[in-house]
Amino acid sequence: MNDESTVSKFDRIRGNLDGVALFTKPSTIKNVQAITGKAETFVIETCRRDDLGDFIFVECVDESGVTRLALPPKVSAIIASQRDSLTKRRRSAASKRVAQARKDRGEVPGFMRKKKNASAR
Repeated sequence: MNDESTVSKFDRIRGNLDGVALFTKPSTIKNVQAITGKAETFVIETCRRDDLGDFIFVECVDESGVTRLALPPKVSAIIASQRDSLTKRRRSAASKRVAQARKDRGEVPGFMRKKKNASAR
C-alpha cells in the first residue's frame, strides 16, 4: 500500500485489539541464516481476546524491507496444534528408545515386577 492515508491490514487489526485484549510483551529475535549469512530480525507479539481467540503479530525486517503479518485465531490454533503434535511424537520416540535401552540392559519394567505383599502393611 503506497498511499500513506490508507491504514494497513496489520495496523487495523492491531489497533482494533488495543485496549480490549490482553497482549504479551513483544519478543525480538535476531537471526543470521547459516547458509547465506544474511541477518533478519523478527518481532513477535501475541494477543488474546476471549471471544475471538489468539492473534499472532509478526514483523520481519531483512535486506528487502519490512514484512508484517497479523495471523488470525484459526491460524494460531493450527500452529499450536502442530507444535503439540510434534512434541507428542518426539516424546513417544524418546520413550521407546529409553524402554528399548532398559530392555537391552535386562531391566524389568515396573508393571512386570512382583508386587510386595499387601498384607505386610
